[in-house]
Amino acid sequence: MNIHPIRNKTDYKHALRELSAYFDDEPSPGTAEGDRFEILLTLVEAYEAKLFPIEAPDPVEAIKFRMEQGGLTVKDLVPSIGQPNRVYEILNRKRDLTIEMIRNLHRNLGIPAESLIGV
Repeated sequence: MNIHPIRNKTDYKHALRELSAYFDDEPSPGTAEGDRFEILLTLVEAYEAKLFPIEAPDPVEAIKFRMEQGGLTVKDLVPSIGQPNRVYEILNRKRDLTIEMIRNLHRNLGIPAESLIGV
């Protein structure tokens, strides 16, 4: 099968070239070519995760994104955060989210708790 770890940019480019041949005609799972395809994908994903880690969004940015995504207004955040002035304080970074606000935003608006905690 002759597959090796991706250690540098050259290895990465080589693996991408090999993978690109499979995208037009993806091999069947469980075949030798299917196994090769799956292993190469795993190696590329691991290399990209190591080289280009995706950080969790800022909690306020996560809220603003959800507002934009759902066409929500400050009034829509009142049940989760509190009175409009409190919502504005959160959105303007004048006040931090409380645990109760995080729970409410997660429960009511489906914002991942990890994004609100800022892990």
